Amino acid sequence: MAEENKFAYFAFGFGLGLAIGVLFAPKSGEETRQYIRAKAGEGREFVKRRAEEIRESAGDAVERGKSALTRQREQLGAAIEAGRQAYREAVASDPAGASES
Repeated sequence: MAEENKFAYFAFGFGLGLAIGVLFAPKSGEETRQYIRAKAGEGREFVKRRAEEIRESAGDAVERGKSALTRQREQLGAAIEAGRQAYREAVASDPAGASES
């Protein structure tokens, strides 16, 4: 969520700076257009890089989540099996006491 806010602030600042730059540009129209094209290209590259970074971090988060889920599933399975084994041992060692409970 903080990343979205940073991008929104960047885009707003970029647009505002571009507008002010055009209004107060000391260069000719052609030079100003070339400058705007160059800055727009830089902005596009920035957005592409950020999108790729976000995509990679999302992929990493998904992988970490899958790994954590697998570990939890294995631990739960081991706990259930340990409980079953303890029950079997309790029943095998004291059949009369297990049926009283």
